[in-house]
Amino acid sequence: MKIGVLGTGMVGQAIAGKLVALGHEVTMGSRTADNPKASEWSGGAGERASNGTYADAAAFGELVFNCTAGAGSLEALAAAGADNLRGKILVDVANPLDFSKGMPPSLFVSGDDSLGEQIQRAYPDTHVVKTLNTINCQLMVDPGKVPGDHVVFVSGNDAGAKSRVTSLLTEGFGWKQVLDLGDISTARGTEAYLLLWLRLWGAIGNADFNITIAKA
Repeated sequence: MKIGVLGTGMVGQAIAGKLVALGHEVTMGSRTADNPKASEWSGGAGERASNGTYADAAAFGELVFNCTAGAGSLEALAAAGADNLRGKILVDVANPLDFSKGMPPSLFVSGDDSLGEQIQRAYPDTHVVKTLNTINCQLMVDPGKVPGDHVVFVSGNDAGAKSRVTSLLTEGFGWKQVLDLGDISTARGTEAYLLLWLRLWGAIGNADFNITIAKA
């Protein structure tokens, strides 16, 4: 599959690298076509890896990952272009973290809205699926780093899009439990969880942890 990855940070590089390792063709997108981090990644990731602008990556991908920082996601997606995203699945991994007052961050959207919903409203012809935003980037692509049956969540309005993303998570990334929370409004819960996740990180001392759902 041809996949676009928007974002050159740790999340984008972890996901893009895993996708290339799985045999997909991946274009990493950034603000400029000659972004040093993206160029270095594509130069070392093999012949199935390339890089370009946000628009290049969005046009290339049959499926697109938004791995940009949440505060810049809408700007990055605008640069990617609505026409390049129309009819495609957009896997939104970003979180609405506000670092303006330092650490720990707050959320710049919460309660009766979410970043996932803002993206879906801005791109109504794109199938937004929120997932992987409740764990660190290494665990996203290697859930075996944490033992046991822990869970990753998906939120989105389109059942077919969620099914395709779930298949990628299970068959590609190795997730054993994928819990469909419902429509894109359920991203409010997973985004808000980041406030607790950050406190858990501080208390535990590392980021290699996740949620297990225990029920009667």
